[in-house]
Amino acid sequence: MSMFKWDVVHDGRTPPPGEAVGPRERLSWGRTAGLGAQHVVAMFGATFVFPVVMGLDPNLAILFSGICTIMFLLITNNMVPSYLGTSASFVAAVAAIRTQGGDSADVTGAILVAGLVLAVVGVAVHFAGTRFLHKLLPPAVTGAVVMLIGFNLAPVVAGVYWPQDQWIALLTAAFMVVAAVLLPGFWGRIAVFLALVFGYLVSWASDALFGPITSFLPSAGEEVSHDRVNWDAVSAADWIGFPSGTLGDGVSAVHAPSFSFTFILLVLPGVIALIAENTGHVKAVAEMTGEDLDPYMGRAIGADGLATALASSFGGSPTTTYAENIGVMSATRIYSTAAYYVAAVVAIFLGLCPKFGAIVNAIPGGVLGGITVILYGMIGLVGAKIWVENRVDFGDPVNIVGLAAGIIVGVGNVTLVITDDFELGGIALGTILVIVFYHLVAWKRPGTHSSDEGGEEVTRAL
Repeated sequence: MSMFKWDVVHDGRTPPPGEAVGPRERLSWGRTAGLGAQHVVAMFGATFVFPVVMGLDPNLAILFSGICTIMFLLITNNMVPSYLGTSASFVAAVAAIRTQGGDSADVTGAILVAGLVLAVVGVAVHFAGTRFLHKLLPPAVTGAVVMLIGFNLAPVVAGVYWPQDQWIALLTAAFMVVAAVLLPGFWGRIAVFLALVFGYLVSWASDALFGPITSFLPSAGEEVSHDRVNWDAVSAADWIGFPSGTLGDGVSAVHAPSFSFTFILLVLPGVIALIAENTGHVKAVAEMTGEDLDPYMGRAIGADGLATALASSFGGSPTTTYAENIGVMSATRIYSTAAYYVAAVVAIFLGLCPKFGAIVNAIPGGVLGGITVILYGMIGLVGAKIWVENRVDFGDPVNIVGLAAGIIVGVGNVTLVITDDFELGGIALGTILVIVFYHLVAWKRPGTHSSDEGGEEVTRAL
C-alpha cells in the first residue's frame, strides 16, 4: 500500500457507534478536514503558551509543529497518529539557563543537542528493543525526574507571572480548573485554549472598568503602570509573512543556536521526560487502534528527537507527541493519519501569519500566571501518577531513600560548585542524583527494577 493512500471506510461518513477508523483509513476529505481542524484546536493552547513562557517565538513554534508533525508521520510510515506540539519538558531548564545569563540562542543550542540525544535513543530502541531503557529508567526513576522538572518551575510562576496581575491570574486559574474537569468531552480537552480566551476577555474588561494596573513587567525590569491588554504590535503586524522580529532578549526570532556545555547539561534531563511521553503515547495509541506499534516505538522516539533538533536549528521550540490529540482520538475513535496531515498544513499557515503571533505575544502576564500555575503543577503530578500506576512501593527504602535527595535538589535548585567556571544544579544535578543513588542501592537486589511489562506502562497518563 502506498504511504499516501488511505482506504475510504464507512462510505466516507461518520462511523456508526462502536466502529473505528484506522491509521491508514479515512472518511471523506470534507470530514477529514473537519477532524484536522479539531486536532489544531486541541493542540493550540499549549503549543503556543510554552514558547511564550520559554521566551521563544510562538509563530515559529506553530510553523515547526506542522512541519515536524509531517516529518513524524513520514518516519513512522503513517502508522502512529500523533501531533507534535511544543514540549513542556524543557521549560524549567530554559528558565534556569536564562537565570544564569543565557539568551535564546543558548536555549535553542542546548535543546538541539537534547533532540539529537533523543534521536540516538530512538535508533537504539529501534534496533535493540526497549529492555535496556526500562532497566535504566524504571518507573520509580522516571516518575521522580518528571516530578522534579515540574515542581522546579514553581518559582517562575511565583516570581514572574503571578505578580503581574494576581487577581486575573486567580480568575484564569479557577476557570481553567472548572473547564478542564466539568466541561464535557472535547471542550474539557481544550481547557488551556478556553482559559486563554477567558483571561484575555477578563483582562480587556478590567482595563475598561478599572484602568491600567501598576505591577512588575519583566520586559521593563521594574514596576510600571500599564494596560493589561496592549495590541499596538498586533495592529502593526502583517497578515502574511515569515516569522521575524526580535525576542525579549534581543535575539532574532529566527536565529542560529549557540552551544554551552553547562546549559546542555541543564536540558538533558528533559530527554528522560520525552522518552516517557513518547513511550506512553505510542502504547496508548496502540491500545486504542488495536495495532501492534512496538516495531514503531524506536521510530517515534527518534522522529521526535529529529523534530526537536530541526526546530531548534532555526530558533524554534522543542516538540513532543500531544496527549490532547490522543484524547480527541479516544473520543471520536477516528485514528486516521490523514487528519493529522490536514492539521499540520493548517498549523503551517498559522505560523506564516505574523498577526497571529503578535496576538499570542500580547497575552497578559496575569493570564499566563493563572495557566502556568496549573500546567506546571500538572507536570509535577504526572510524576506521581507514574508511581501510582506502576505501583512503586515507597515502603521499600530503595525507592524512598534512593529518590529523596535528587527530588529535593531538583525542586530546590540546590547547586554543586565543581570549579570556578562550572557548576551543576537544579534539574541537572537532581536527575543525576536520582539515577545514581537509585541504582547504587538497587543493583544487587533482584526484583527491584520493574519488569519489562511494567516499564512499558510507564506513562499511560501522559
